[in-house]
Amino acid sequence: MDIRVTTAPFDPGAEANAFIARGAAAGAAVTFTGLVRSLPDDPIVSLTLDCYPELAINQLTALAATATERFQLADVTIIHRYGPMLPGEPIVQVMTLSAHRQPAFDAAQLIMDHLKTDAPFWKKEQTARGEHWVEAKSADDKAKARWE
Repeated sequence: MDIRVTTAPFDPGAEANAFIARGAAAGAAVTFTGLVRSLPDDPIVSLTLDCYPELAINQLTALAATATERFQLADVTIIHRYGPMLPGEPIVQVMTLSAHRQPAFDAAQLIMDHLKTDAPFWKKEQTARGEHWVEAKSADDKAKARWE
């Protein structure tokens, strides 16, 4: 298990390759990479994520342990950035290794669904009109509820 909360940019391809190399006995690897989104009709200049790194690491570690136990994962990695980021940059990467594809997919989805609602990260978008905090979405709560 590898949990990182960092201000440093990361290379999703290199991270995925290193993760897969550790899982010779696994039959499936799933990788999800979340990016800073800037919509054409409502562009952003940057996104800043605030967090309490120690709390975030503790919560993500507990979440990874839950997913590992529930889906019998061989390995899991969660990388989450905080601080200022530009459109197109990776924010988060979740990677799961399992004997079979469905548990690997399900575990990655469970982690992301819980991460979006429970992890202590707060988003602030900077636009040409100023900055604003991003509100929580009810769709994220619904996605998380399907796992309970």
